[in-house]
Amino acid sequence: MTPAPVGSGPVGVAVVGAGVISAEYLRTLSRFPDVRVVAAADLDEERAAAAAVTHGIPVSGGVATVLALPEVELVVNLTVPAAHAQVATAALRAGKHVYGEKPITLAPGEAEKLLAEASERGLLVGNAPDTFLGAGLQSALRAVAAGHIGAPVAATTVTQSLGPEGWHPDPAFFYQPGAGPLFDLGPYYLTSLVALFGGVEQVAATAARARVERVVGSGPKAGQAFPVDVPTHVSSLLRFASGVRAASTFSFDSALPRIRFEVTGTEGTLAVPDPNTFGGPLRLLPNGSDEWRELPVKGRTDGRGLGVVDMARALRHGTAHRASGALALHVLQTMTAIADSAEHERFASLPTQVVPPRPLPADWDPREATLG
Repeated sequence: MTPAPVGSGPVGVAVVGAGVISAEYLRTLSRFPDVRVVAAADLDEERAAAAAVTHGIPVSGGVATVLALPEVELVVNLTVPAAHAQVATAALRAGKHVYGEKPITLAPGEAEKLLAEASERGLLVGNAPDTFLGAGLQSALRAVAAGHIGAPVAATTVTQSLGPEGWHPDPAFFYQPGAGPLFDLGPYYLTSLVALFGGVEQVAATAARARVERVVGSGPKAGQAFPVDVPTHVSSLLRFASGVRAASTFSFDSALPRIRFEVTGTEGTLAVPDPNTFGGPLRLLPNGSDEWRELPVKGRTDGRGLGVVDMARALRHGTAHRASGALALHVLQTMTAIADSAEHERFASLPTQVVPPRPLPADWDPREATLG
């Protein structure tokens, strides 16, 4: 849905969920005149108050408190995955637009209901990841569109490590439904692939769980064990409606950390930056060459929150926002299809398709304080 322009001046934003990721969002949002963070909320109201003091936010408290504020137009939902649908629905029913962390909800049916309610109320839903709006992925989109690798044929993506419990102080939620390497890291890779090639049509996958229990490695909970309720190694094959194929692996079971994102075309191969970041490098290996060459990387590298800014501009200018709820639903459907394929050992088809988000303008000046 593309709305008519609404209001003027900065869009009032409330951040719900004052955990680890909120600090990066708040740093990014503070750099743009398009938004003004007016409230912070958390189940732990002391944590919300601390975030408010650190970032100069005028109001803090519980969710109901910030949803009642008339100056809040857009809620940024940074809660854990299990709470995404509940908090987003409450925000919509309070008359607020919603931008959420990934995944949009735990199940596609929940996301479909969320988007339907937003449409009925004339409200927008946006969703992470927004890394594809950063300089690295936007430059990759331009390189493919410019024909640097000819016609795209296939892609290979790999993200593997021993998991987040070595550095995250409270990592148990990474191993609960709605997370795991597929649902936690998959959105970065799959959203970028959809931005490059369009919607996914069919998938096949296998999955495994290396251990049924893991141990917190740092922070006040160090040494505490917690259960693993989801697969921790997922290998998938994807067929896009455009005809491009991809092989994608997501793993929390590897002692060898690896991040790989390569796009092969009829005239060469593109090494795409880590889609969990906003910068470069971007490299090209033309057919017949033995040497990679660097391609220019232009755009913003601010960090998480660019999608919120783009959504705020969409509200004010009556344009379509790029990190949309429809895109997030398609990515969730893709991940769910991958999980279904792995569980039942069969190919799985996607129920819907999606229009990929339009790229940022090629002549967009990254020094400007607003997105175009």
